[in-house]
Amino acid sequence: MKKTILFVVLQQYADWEAAYISSAITMLGEGQYEIKTVSLSKDYVQSIGGFKIIPDYDITSVPNDYEALILIGGMAWRTESAQQVKMLVEDCRKKDKVLAGICDASAFLGTMGALNEVFHTSNDLNDLKQWAGATYTGEQKYIAKQAVSDKNVITANGTAPMEFAKEILLALNVATEEKILDWYNFHKLGLYTAPMPKM
Repeated sequence: MKKTILFVVLQQYADWEAAYISSAITMLGEGQYEIKTVSLSKDYVQSIGGFKIIPDYDITSVPNDYEALILIGGMAWRTESAQQVKMLVEDCRKKDKVLAGICDASAFLGTMGALNEVFHTSNDLNDLKQWAGATYTGEQKYIAKQAVSDKNVITANGTAPMEFAKEILLALNVATEEKILDWYNFHKLGLYTAPMPKM
């Protein structure tokens, strides 16, 4: 039976972030995983690039059994409606599953205290502090780095979809570390610099 990975996508989500992660999981995971999308409703969601998808689940129909909850960055994480995702994040933390957020979705995790006890990053520390307010007390654990993974929580800034994908692949043990790093180096450095990864 395939393991489920949930992607949370809101209106104007960053399609390139979702594409890097889902293609890597599918390719390296060799059929072990299935990617399912979650949004606030079952109405179509449009990406920043104009792609439209119909989510597999709305926020109230998410399955109990999943391996990871991945919050894809985008334009809607600062809206009031995004607060509906908090119960899903809390469920993920309670189950100690992999929880990941990139770009504004990483800062959204800060607004609910999910980053206070783990090393993490985001787009900008000052923005994170201002948006999250008193709920965020994790400044000492903030690292100015493309992507950070600690205790099953993965965060990245908006310019780091490759690094974000790599940390998710490693956290889920999708493949051997060597295969994951070969995949990352090939796609990050390019055909003429990195060797072709063996699949």
